[in-house]
Amino acid sequence: MPVVRPTFAPPRWLANGHIQTILPAVLPRRLTVPYVRERLELDDGDFLELDVLDGGHRRVVVISHGLEGSSRDAYVRGLASILSEAGWNVVAWNYRGCGGEPNRLPRSYHSGDTDDLARVIERAVDGGRQAALVGFSLGGNLSLKFVGERPDYQSVIGAVGVSAPVDLASSAAKLDRDPANRIYLRRLIARLEDKVRAKAVRFPDQVRVADLEGVKGFAEFDDRFTAPMHGFRGAQDYWTRSSARPFLPFIRVPSLLLNALDDPFLAPACFPFDEAESSESFLLEAPMSGGHLGFVQIPWAKHHWAEFRIRQFLSEL
Repeated sequence: MPVVRPTFAPPRWLANGHIQTILPAVLPRRLTVPYVRERLELDDGDFLELDVLDGGHRRVVVISHGLEGSSRDAYVRGLASILSEAGWNVVAWNYRGCGGEPNRLPRSYHSGDTDDLARVIERAVDGGRQAALVGFSLGGNLSLKFVGERPDYQSVIGAVGVSAPVDLASSAAKLDRDPANRIYLRRLIARLEDKVRAKAVRFPDQVRVADLEGVKGFAEFDDRFTAPMHGFRGAQDYWTRSSARPFLPFIRVPSLLLNALDDPFLAPACFPFDEAESSESFLLEAPMSGGHLGFVQIPWAKHHWAEFRIRQFLSEL
């Protein structure tokens, strides 16, 4: 399919990637989402926390959050609210250790962990429902990788990735090396380091706080922690095997990647124009502005533009 012509056009004073990225994080959202919490036990002895809105509908959307986020983040609750009103059941899941309680095992979650997503989907479609996947940032990579690596999965009818680093190596390099991204990098790495310290207390033989010394960005963190903890040979092996981009040509259900060209987290390799041009199912929409998880058109609005765009896309499945 051809690349989708972008329709997002913020006012001029908001047409800046950093403003679009920071503003949603500091603006209050008037959102009341009556989640019901469920615990999903996993075969390896761990668990996932799911927040569910069940209106008795035949369609369900599985929402995956970003790095060190949760189902309580405003962008997840905003989408859950608007899709619930549009006739979708919602399952907003929390990755291992992100649901408010530490997970049971030394391992955590990672950007390509579609096995955990598969377990959530199995729970969501129980009873014969059809599911759509929507993921933000890390969750967007995860959702698009899933539909690309499992094109014959019958219950999933579509997917959307928003601000998704579908080429993890280039995104990590941009966050690590671009001085303008230092504020984001420090915040994310600090959160990840806090979890390492907590795990080191519980699993001192498997997780070492000393390995945090000299960690300045994702290259060191993923090489020392994410990769070995999840069976990869190193950061580069992890990024290569977990990125969604190699799987995009295999997508067979309608799928949309919504990435803003001024997203400070994304390098050029995260904009797969060639794959979109040659695919019958995968679409890329790349507005000039929108930042990372931004797409703010009216700052005081209850919902941001991306939520309306996702609702429109899913309604056409």
